[in-house]
Order: sequence, then C-alpha cells, then structure tokens
Amino acid sequence: MRILVTGGAGFIGSAVARHIINDTSDEIIIVDSLTYAGNLESLNTIANNDRYKFEQVDICNRTELDRVFSQFKPDAVMHLAAESHVDRSIDGPAAFIETNIVGTYTLLEAARTYWSTLESDAKAAFRFHHISTDEVYGDLHGTDDLFTETTPYAPSSPYSASKASSDHLVRAWLRTYGFPTIVTNCSNNYGPYHFPEKLIPLIILNALDGKPLPVYGTGTQIRDWLYVEDHARALYKVVTEGEVGETYNIGGHNERKNIEVVQTICRLLDDLVPNKPKNVSNYEQLITYVTDRPGHDLRYAIDASKIYAELGWKPQETFESGICKTVQWYLNNEEWWSRVKDGSYAGERLGLTR
Repeated sequence: MRILVTGGAGFIGSAVARHIINDTSDEIIIVDSLTYAGNLESLNTIANNDRYKFEQVDICNRTELDRVFSQFKPDAVMHLAAESHVDRSIDGPAAFIETNIVGTYTLLEAARTYWSTLESDAKAAFRFHHISTDEVYGDLHGTDDLFTETTPYAPSSPYSASKASSDHLVRAWLRTYGFPTIVTNCSNNYGPYHFPEKLIPLIILNALDGKPLPVYGTGTQIRDWLYVEDHARALYKVVTEGEVGETYNIGGHNERKNIEVVQTICRLLDDLVPNKPKNVSNYEQLITYVTDRPGHDLRYAIDASKIYAELGWKPQETFESGICKTVQWYLNNEEWWSRVKDGSYAGERLGLTR
C-alpha cells in the first residue's frame, strides 16, 4: 500500500510511521506543517528509507494537498494531524478550531476529490482513517463504566469539542458522499518521543532536574494508559483490515490515577537514577499539587473488546512494562529531549522535503 499520514512528525504519527517502515513493506508520505509539536528528529531512524517521503504542508492548504494527492497517489489516508493539548486549547482555542475542524474538512475534500478520480477497484479499496480521542465522550462517573463505540458525545474542553466536530464531519462524508471512512478513538498515549509538555515526560524530566512535579487537584483523575507502539499497531490493523463506516475504540486496559502514575515514575527513577539532584532524597518529595484545570474530566476508560473481537488486536504492554520502557527511553535519549526543551530541534524545519 501507499499510505498518506498526516501529522506524522508528531508523537503518535511518528510511531505509526516507524511501524509502517520497520514492520511492513508499505510506502508512506508524511504531511505535517511542523508546528511546535512536530519534530523530524522523531523520524531519524527511518529518514533514509526509500519507502518514506516527507512534505511540509498544512492540512488547511487545499492547493498543496491536491498536489500531494496527485503526486503520491495514496491507497489510504491516516489522519493524525491535530492540535491536542487540553491546556493550550483552554488558553487559545482558535488554533484547535482551525486545525482540527477546518483542517479536517479541507483534507476530506481533497481526499474525496482524489478518490472520485480513481478506477473502480482502487476506489473500492481506498480508506480514509480518522484518528480521534476518547475525550469526545466526556467523562465517566461510575467506577465500572466504560466508553464504547456507541457512547454519546459530551466533550468538555475546546480540544475535545474540536475533535468531536471532526469526527462528525468524517461520518457525514461517509453518509452523504459514500466516502469510505473509518474512525478510531483512543485512550491516553505514552511512550518514546512524547513532547515534554505532556504529563509523563514532564514528570520524568522535571524530576531529573529536581523541579516540582505538578499534579492537578488531588491527582485522583483516572486515565486509561495506552503504550504508543501498541496504538500504532492497532491503527495499522484498522486501516488495512477495518470495515468502512465502523468505529473502533482503542484502549490500553490500564486505568491509573494521575497521582499513581507520578508515584510510579518517582519509584522507577529512585532505582534507575540513584544520583539525585541536590537536596532530593527521593523523587516523590518533589510532588506539588496545583490548582485543578477548568472542566477537568474525572475518569476515562475504554472498552476495547470490539477491536479485539473483530480485528484480533490487543495491547502487548502492561502499564508496568510500558512505563519502564518509557522512563528508560528518556534516560537513554537526552539528546532528543534536550533539543526539544531548548528549542534547537525547530531550527531544522525550514525547507525540508524529500
């Protein structure tokens, strides 16, 4: 297959790209505008592969999207490009509306126009896979409830509302135009190459620097944690084997309170980094409770039984195995995250296409 991956220089997108190049025989072209969260250094291990191409293109730019579709002629689209940080959406929602809603619309129309030109067999085989989040469902109040593919939407933040809007657009393009779409909604991802503003890498790197480890409220918010490489495998399963018009929830089966995640990281670092910063006897003493986020959802949890029953996917990593791999990766890859923290990774963005 030839797969067009939007947002492929981001955290999840780069994991998908590495999986496709390393574990399949498919070709990919990454389309990414390289905002602050896009990092070509996350693709260094596959950058010289003949089956990989990159285009610095904004998904809101219809002219450039038409060019990419015409030149690359993909068999499928995996749409991961999105603004995704809840705190940023609260401070500045406009970028989320532009990328997540207008960008998805623009991409849908470019893809539909291209799809309409295909011969019958290629047209029937084409797939547009839209990657979304469990946050579109709002939050769960019961201790045993789970998000299913039919859970009503109730987004709480500008971020989740913009992703809910994009989900609705994708499904509307299927019903109105017969455009072959599939939607997946995933739980919280973690793992290598995660941008340091997100909880797990933030805690790891702050602890190494002896800085406060900020925890919202009392830290009792519950998330279902999904190792990013497990997610990449699931996404490839869906785009190659999933049924048009279906939705698949992808979860890690690993519910943890935020405070438990932070404490687990601290204990791992106590063992792995015995030479602690000055005046730090154990990393948990750095935990600092801060004012809770406005509208903070209490609990997310995914029922991923459908994707297992229909496509045979289940996560390979437990939270314990995945978080150990993640912490160790950050300890072994200071060059990557230090360039993100000091901003030098951004200096290589301009003029890079291949």
